[in-house]
Amino acid sequence: MARVVIGLSGGVDSSVAAWLLKEQGYDVVGLFMINWHDTTGTLEGDCPWHDDRVFAELVARKLDIPLHVVDLSADYRTRVVEYMFAEYERGRTPNPDVLCNREIKFDVFLREAFKLGADYVATGHYCRKEVETLADGRVIYRLLAGTDPNKDQSYFLCQLSQEQLRYALFPVGGLLKPEVRRIAAEQGLATARRKDSQGICFVGKVDLPTFLQQKLAAKRGNVHEILPSWPKFRRDVTLPAPDVVPTDEELAALTAPWRYTVRDGKKIGEHNGAHFYTIGQRKGLGIGGRKESLFILATDTAQNVIYVGEGDAHPGLWRPALHIAPGEIHWVNPARALGVGGDARFRVRIRYRQPLQGARLLIRPAGAYLLFDEPQRGITPGQFAAWYDGDELVGSGVISE
Repeated sequence: MARVVIGLSGGVDSSVAAWLLKEQGYDVVGLFMINWHDTTGTLEGDCPWHDDRVFAELVARKLDIPLHVVDLSADYRTRVVEYMFAEYERGRTPNPDVLCNREIKFDVFLREAFKLGADYVATGHYCRKEVETLADGRVIYRLLAGTDPNKDQSYFLCQLSQEQLRYALFPVGGLLKPEVRRIAAEQGLATARRKDSQGICFVGKVDLPTFLQQKLAAKRGNVHEILPSWPKFRRDVTLPAPDVVPTDEELAALTAPWRYTVRDGKKIGEHNGAHFYTIGQRKGLGIGGRKESLFILATDTAQNVIYVGEGDAHPGLWRPALHIAPGEIHWVNPARALGVGGDARFRVRIRYRQPLQGARLLIRPAGAYLLFDEPQRGITPGQFAAWYDGDELVGSGVISE
């Protein structure tokens, strides 16, 4: 009988996943992770894992499976939180949930599961896995979107490797969320009505500036408004036709972000540190009296300046393309990898829950370029772009600019 170690988080999804695995005849072992102790900046004022552990214990008892507890907080701080601090300090916006899955749930956790004799590890993610044997005999593990379009979490797993996927099981990936809730209620699981967790993976809901001030000092700076009439917005951006191969210079021009100086707009307020803000952000500026909301267009952490624009339609929020540095291109399915000179169409998202967007992916010596069919709002350095072919998440990369 194959042994599956499941990450019991204290939520309904992992609880039902554990029940499904038992029904399928696996030898199921629960493992609860403690990944964070500090309460700095948390809105609940308490570490959420205390309650999570109680619910995990209740579920394990109900399902009659053993539950082990492991403290991975040192690894989590080093490999996820320190990365967050470093990225924000550079004026970039990381995605800690993607990092948490790559570095903790399917790496450090996987090693702990092997200590418990695991053949597989399982989580409550809404995604699916398929195994494909190629003509040359290679076995490929394909990552597919979850069946529930409202809960698909494949994006958060966009950095997983073949070795990580090899051992992964996603029992609830083929279910809709209401079905998961129904099963939990029918089986009398304590998590049946528990709300889904929100905020940073394992940290919880936080006041981000307060959380970041653990490492990044507050520093007063100026807010400058860029008007929609800024002359450089009038540049003519024309994407190449599908049968046209753009030059490297054309690709660099298409993906270049808007770059402002203080002379391009007037000062309208002050802020507490440019590294606390992110492109596209609407809340937290404290500047009112406008017909429409102000949005962050750019941050300059070197000069400690924030550039803003009024209204969701402001041209500074929209761009036609993005760039990914060579070392940041990751192929979840290596059989689909494009070499330098490669050119293919995919559907892409640049943030969780964003509807998939049509785009052209081109690989050049300077990295990957994604040219979108329609301009995209809030392309943000540090975030992940993930590209799909149908339901399959084929690859991803960190947006460099």
